Amino acid sequence: MIFQVFGVTDVPEPSLDGNILPNPVDPSTYMVMLCYKNGSLTREDIRDRYAEKSWDVFNNLLEQTDPLNGGKLGFYYKEHEILPPLPVGFHRYIVDTLTSGPLAETKERQKDEFDPPSEVRALIEGQFMSMRGHAERCGLPVPPKRIIATGGASSNQAILKTLASVFGCPVYTVQRPDSASLGAALRAAHGWLCKKQGEFVPISRVYSGGSDRTSLSMKLAVPFGGCEGDDELLNKYTLLVEKRLEIEQKLVERFGRVK
Repeated sequence: MIFQVFGVTDVPEPSLDGNILPNPVDPSTYMVMLCYKNGSLTREDIRDRYAEKSWDVFNNLLEQTDPLNGGKLGFYYKEHEILPPLPVGFHRYIVDTLTSGPLAETKERQKDEFDPPSEVRALIEGQFMSMRGHAERCGLPVPPKRIIATGGASSNQAILKTLASVFGCPVYTVQRPDSASLGAALRAAHGWLCKKQGEFVPISRVYSGGSDRTSLSMKLAVPFGGCEGDDELLNKYTLLVEKRLEIEQKLVERFGRVK
């Protein structure tokens, strides 16, 4: 199962990390798409191993641990991953105290296993730090203005709270989970409207004045930025994301790219 991360930027940076496409609804910007294979099924695997096969236990374990997980980083690949291109395997590290000094001075130690709460947080933080790090490389702004979460995990408040902390922005959810079919319907309506007008028109014209009464409306699920310590936490995640990408590159060099 492949899941995708989409973002919008006006300063794209083409790379091997993701796909950069023209934005069909805003010609002045570009879409960035990142593709992953280890999403919900990998979370379920860690849940079954360390959380008694219960999402309630999983969420409790996640909330027992502090953000940044004491420097514990996990790379969990139940299937061959697309980004980064790594084979099946679990890799765990503990990073020394993070400072604003040179990244090379921050050392990591490999571990065989963490305690259950740390395993859960290492998985969730790791997935989101990977998304953030590779999104930045493609030109997406960090922190972004907002994140719109869709899919099954968008109903999990503990996971959304971690998402907001890692990216440093508020997280919203939509009324309906089938965002792909909704997006396809909107694009069809937008294309029809452009043809009818004989020129490109903003997609907002499709639902002008009525989004609050349709499935397009969003709900703020997790705020960010209004509490003391939010900026400091974001800065620490920035350092940890950089360290994660460094370790990730070492893993790619060690195990080679999946053919």
